[in-house]
Amino acid sequence: MPYHSNDDLPPAVRMHLPEHACDIYRAAFNAAFAAHMDDPRREEAAHRIAWAAVKRCYVKDGAHWVALRR
Repeated sequence: MPYHSNDDLPPAVRMHLPEHACDIYRAAFNAAFAAHMDDPRREEAAHRIAWAAVKRCYVKDGAHWVALRR
């Protein structure tokens, strides 16, 4: 199911990621979900892809996610 706003994200995502990281997660999830229409495990794949997108811009530092310096 696509997410319309960050408030719709799963609590494990919404409560731990900064707002910008949530934006990245939501956009990546929605794009992957739409791209994998024929995959019976498309929601699982979309979540993996969304986490990978977040990890390109953020890193976990202890209990917090922080933006990578570029």
